[in-house]
Amino acid sequence: MLPYPSIDPIIVTIGPISLRWYGMMYLLGFIAAYFLGRHRSKQVWSPLHADQVEDLVFYGAVGAVLGGRIGYVFFYGFDHFLTDPLWLFRIWEGGMAFHGGLLGVIFALFLYGRKLGQPLGAICDFVAPIAPIGLGLGRLANFINGELYGRATDVPWAMVFPSDPEGLARHPSQLYQCLLEGLVVFAIVYGFSRRRRPLWAVSGVFLLAYGAARFAVEFVREPDASLLLDWMTRGQLLSLPMIIIGVAMLIFSYTQFRRQGGVYPTVETRPKQQAGAKASAKNKTKGSKRSKKTKASQSSQKNR
Repeated sequence: MLPYPSIDPIIVTIGPISLRWYGMMYLLGFIAAYFLGRHRSKQVWSPLHADQVEDLVFYGAVGAVLGGRIGYVFFYGFDHFLTDPLWLFRIWEGGMAFHGGLLGVIFALFLYGRKLGQPLGAICDFVAPIAPIGLGLGRLANFINGELYGRATDVPWAMVFPSDPEGLARHPSQLYQCLLEGLVVFAIVYGFSRRRRPLWAVSGVFLLAYGAARFAVEFVREPDASLLLDWMTRGQLLSLPMIIIGVAMLIFSYTQFRRQGGVYPTVETRPKQQAGAKASAKNKTKGSKRSKKTKASQSSQKNR
């Protein structure tokens, strides 16, 4: 058995403000996403210009935090929410769910893609290889906090977590998840995305890889809720659709690609300033049309 490296979850405290490892890992994840995004924007088929990555990360961060919190409350703590509704807003007390965060990010990317005039599939394919780094860092933060530990075991690397009321030697499943959901999924998805792929293919690989990794780790992770069918955890139940959807997306993606004769669609990217100028021009055009309609209406009324 290995000793648990007890680390203070608070890095530093300045007055009433405390900087925690959990928040720091989120920050590092968003910073990594920014730099990886700028690197990916150099690909000739990128739907984003480098100047647009900053806004993309902002949209994704908001979606991840809001979706992750809401997902955790409704997937894992709904009973607590019913007795204390304001608990939903006390994010600093902990509690984030990946599956909720995923839905939040997808919705945020939809809004940002719509703003840029880019299809959701292109934006999701751009983001999918970037996400695993932040996911891995989040699991590392779980380990530092001594939360979401694994099931009791007698393996040589088992640890006793201070927050465990039973004081049992357990799998350090947070580290398994950091390795699988972070590094391994990143290597698979990022490596797959280095060449141009059909629309939705990269996203499909991400869903398949992450879903499989999460489903596997759940066998050694202490269940967050009661088991289903005497063996399936809530995390596995939520990961199974990811695997199915990931496979379906890959089949759909390559089927559509073959139907289109193996030709990739033309990708139009514009720097942020040009995108803003184009949006402004559209607004001016709409305003001009409205003005002409108003004048025509007034002229018609005068003629009457």
